Formats: sequence, C-alpha cells, structure tokens
Amino acid sequence: MDLQNEKCVMVIDEKLPRGIMANAAAILGITLGKQLPEVVGEDVYDRSGKGHLGIIGFPVPVLQGNAELIKTIREKLYEPEFSDLTAVDFSDLAQGCRTYDEFIEKMKDTPETELKYLGIVICGGKKKVNKLTGCMALLR
Repeated sequence: MDLQNEKCVMVIDEKLPRGIMANAAAILGITLGKQLPEVVGEDVYDRSGKGHLGIIGFPVPVLQGNAELIKTIREKLYEPEFSDLTAVDFSDLAQGCRTYDEFIEKMKDTPETELKYLGIVICGGKKKVNKLTGCMALLR
C-alpha cells in the first residue's frame, strides 16, 4: 500500500449500543487484517526485551454513520468505479449468528437488499475513499 495515495476508514452505525459497535469494529478489523496482511507491521520489542505483535501500520479513522448511509456506501462499492477498493462489511445477520456455519446458511437465503449493515471498512485510493466518506465525522 502506498500510504501517500491510499486511505482506510471504518464506518460504524452510531445508533448501535456500545458493545455492538465494539464488536462490529473488532470483526471488521480482524477481517481487514486477513484481506490485507501486508498492512500489519512487524513485531516490536520494548526496552525490557518483551515482544509485542505488530499492529496496522497506518491510522484507521472510525467514522459515524447510520444504517441507511452505510447501506448507500455498500451499494456504491458494487459500482465499477469503486471495484478496486477493498471493502469488508458486517451485517445484522452476521452479528446474530452463533456459528459461522449458521451465517453461511442464512446468507445463502438472504438477498443483499435485506441486510442491515452495522459497519463497513474501506481501503484503497485516497480520492475514492474520500468520495465515499469525506464528509463524515469521527465516531465519538
């Protein structure tokens, strides 16, 4: 990733309870790390010589949105203009499943139009990411 021309943001539904917000952000971050392992830095060592696993090498601002806005962003990400962006979404369907197998089975029977997105993370060209999220405020 060329950090000068690339950007990564996370958008979380600000109306969710804090625990669900935190869960959504954690799931999105873990999945992003799987999709873009090169963004995770090398392990580091403190002065005592104790090791600490590497973390992401650039900031990921967490922005506030709502279900409708996140849905709109997700729909735009299906357009050819944004096809080169990496996007990870997290829906109410995923959050409500107890196992991954249950999630897989339920997704097979659920049209995308019925999903309510709790959050999304988008990484890629700065101009395109800004076009989708540039006017959004930080989640506080």
